[in-house]
Amino acid sequence: MNNRVNYALVGFLVLVGMSLILGLSYWMLKPSVDAQEKKYSIYFEESVLGLNIDAPVKYRGINVGKVSKLRISPKDSEKIQVVVTILKTTPIKVDTVAKLTAQGITGLTYINLSKGGHMSAELCEVDDEEYPVIKTIPSFFENFEKSLGSVSTQLSSTLGRTEELLGDENQRAITELLLRSASLMQKMDKLMDEETIKHLQSSVKNVDSFTYKLDKLMPNVDNFLDKSVQWENSISHSLGSISTSYLAISSSMDEFERAIKNGDFNLKELSSDVIPTMNNTFLQMQELMIELENVLHQYNESPSDILYRKSEIRKAPGED
Repeated sequence: MNNRVNYALVGFLVLVGMSLILGLSYWMLKPSVDAQEKKYSIYFEESVLGLNIDAPVKYRGINVGKVSKLRISPKDSEKIQVVVTILKTTPIKVDTVAKLTAQGITGLTYINLSKGGHMSAELCEVDDEEYPVIKTIPSFFENFEKSLGSVSTQLSSTLGRTEELLGDENQRAITELLLRSASLMQKMDKLMDEETIKHLQSSVKNVDSFTYKLDKLMPNVDNFLDKSVQWENSISHSLGSISTSYLAISSSMDEFERAIKNGDFNLKELSSDVIPTMNNTFLQMQELMIELENVLHQYNESPSDILYRKSEIRKAPGED
């Protein structure tokens, strides 16, 4: 009976079995990993210096994936295509943007995803792209570089204009302007001495005093105007009465003349109508003349009474 064992065959069978077990394990695990991740494309127009394969991809600071591929875009040589692998649980929306961000002072770079509203739609694939495309925004260094270019352009323009401004002709004009300004300031200094300033202050005080007195005088002027209107109304009334009496006398005289021409007049009747009217007219004229004479006499004696004198209210009998 042969008890010899072929160890080479046994070892070979063991290796084959272990290979089969490892292959089965890999086959079973691979679908589950791929099912949890999704790939996206990102196109950068700026330099991706410092970005490497397996560089982290973060969503608002949280690590959600890594860089899978870096290459020049086959559709546009001015762009760099970056393929990233991101967990499917990451909310990648149509308004999500990617930006290159430096990791401290190491010089390495990672991709940071931001924005993406809660109500926005999920990012989907397009017809001419293998993966969904995430939009990009310029990085800090890109904006800084553009700002430096703008500042450099403006600085060059400013220096050119400054050089033109400081030309020989402009320097002479500026020198002359400064000399004239200095001369003017000297003249103003001589003109505005302490005495002149005192005169100006005194003039301002006088104007202020005049304004104050004028404000106090205005009520008296208003009172004068009111009295003038009253006097005018009184005189107008008296003149109206005289005019009425004159018209009555004129009518009576016409009637008297007509009666004389016709020869049928009664002197007694005519005198009874005309004489009282004429007498009344003469009395009113006399009163008017007396009143005018009193007003003129009052004005001659004390003109200020017209402005300041107040009319005295007469009290009825029995009033205190």
